[in-house]
Amino acid sequence: MAIALGAVALYLMLDWLGGTNEYYQHILTLSAINVILAVSLNLINGLTGQFSLGHAGFMAVGAYFSGSLTYFAKVPYVPALLVGALAAGVAGFLVGLPTLRLRGDYLAIATLGFAEIIRVLIVGSESIGLKFLAGPRGVQGIPGYTNFGWAYFFMLVTILVLRNFTNSTHGRACVAVREDEVAAEAMGVDTTRYKVLAFSLGAGFAGLAGGLFAHLLQLLHPDSYGFLKSVDYVVMVVMGGMGSMTGSALAAIFLTVFNEVLRKALELRMVIYALVLVAIMLFRPQGLLGSRELSVNTFRRLGNLVRRGRGQGGGRRGVA
Repeated sequence: MAIALGAVALYLMLDWLGGTNEYYQHILTLSAINVILAVSLNLINGLTGQFSLGHAGFMAVGAYFSGSLTYFAKVPYVPALLVGALAAGVAGFLVGLPTLRLRGDYLAIATLGFAEIIRVLIVGSESIGLKFLAGPRGVQGIPGYTNFGWAYFFMLVTILVLRNFTNSTHGRACVAVREDEVAAEAMGVDTTRYKVLAFSLGAGFAGLAGGLFAHLLQLLHPDSYGFLKSVDYVVMVVMGGMGSMTGSALAAIFLTVFNEVLRKALELRMVIYALVLVAIMLFRPQGLLGSRELSVNTFRRLGNLVRRGRGQGGGRRGVA
């Protein structure tokens, strides 16, 4: 909730300063979409302790389903997004059921392979009879329905759903799987079931974000969902703190804005970007927040501590 309120405050501040032009609105909208992707991947990598590199593949499934529905079939925006999210969730279930019996590097390779299979299928879609997807040329002219309001709304829904899931018995079971899978099985936790559940739920929200992304760029292109896209979201989760939803959201916003700031650096852009990430991993290897969460109550307690400190300081000066 702290992230949601902060996003509204930032938007209102920019609007008051007269800075909400199309460029800033685009950055804010992209930040909200990246928050959805980061917190949904955090459910898989951080909360459940799996290592997925296939998030861009689920994003592509949602983008192509929802974009094709609004462009070719003229389906309304929100139902198309929901269909894309459902399709990505089903894809997550079908991929997770056989692959989540794997662990560690083997799981990462399997999910990476899935993401590449999706991208290659899109590139070769014309040869398998799906000519409307236009293969490597992509589909232009997708309706530009996504704006900051829609992106913020779905970001808020994602955070609320995943927070409630994390605090439920299902979320506790996922944490048990992360901490010690053998001990969790010994205590009666169906580890495969909960890994597949978390994987499917995370994939569904990735598909939702993919639909928002497609209607923001107004373009469907396979290059937008390559391997490096998945790496970007893994970096956001690791940088924010494995298991911290707030940390993942903050890292997503920071890296989105920072990447835009570095566009003026041209050739030095990726060097500076990499150096910042290396510095964070050296001096803060557990991530920005570790496994902790920020909330409105956190800031309230911090304010109380500051006021209490001022009161004690004033009291000592009075005695002196």
